[in-house]
Amino acid sequence: MNCDKASMLLYAVTDRTWLGNQTLEEQVEQCLVGGATFIQLREKELTDTQLLEEAYAIKALCAQYGVPFVINDHVEVAIACGADGVHVGQDDMELGNVRLRMGADKIIGVSVQTVCQALLAEKNGADYLGVGAVFTTATKADADFVSRETLKEICNAVKIPVVAIGGINAERILALSGTGIDGVAVVSAIFAQSNIKEATEVLLLKSKEMVVGNEY
Repeated sequence: MNCDKASMLLYAVTDRTWLGNQTLEEQVEQCLVGGATFIQLREKELTDTQLLEEAYAIKALCAQYGVPFVINDHVEVAIACGADGVHVGQDDMELGNVRLRMGADKIIGVSVQTVCQALLAEKNGADYLGVGAVFTTATKADADFVSRETLKEICNAVKIPVVAIGGINAERILALSGTGIDGVAVVSAIFAQSNIKEATEVLLLKSKEMVVGNEY
């Protein structure tokens, strides 16, 4: 599965906090029907065995819809289920080791907050960057804030796709126009909503409008 700028447009990150009576697979499928272009399985509270079970199911869904599927942090689980790739943070396994374990054909995303981190990640073989938090977010209370100016500097410094994350919702997306990002990564703006499909559709339209705004 390729990782390009188009696949960054609406990057959905799972969170089982809002499952209710649904399964995570059901929620992800609604998200995919609504037009999500990339899925990350991020479930911090599951054991590796539970995570692998979820990964197999969601990987199959993403393959059905032709959408890239990565797993947050858990390189071994990503390898075991044959995920399209993995997303790692600054404190996770060193990028060179991740590439060695995953293989040359897999997608590796890296979380960054500075231009130096971004350039180093690109140099070491990252396929895309996640930058944030660009707004305050309840999903990750300890997230470092990244200013609009730094976000622009990162986008100007690298050639690989960049997605912004952190507190992004439909009302805030257009505020990111002109930064150069290729899309937005969202959690609660999709998975906390009563109608996930409709919420995803709205976010996709807003993200497309935001990317067009980058051209001016």
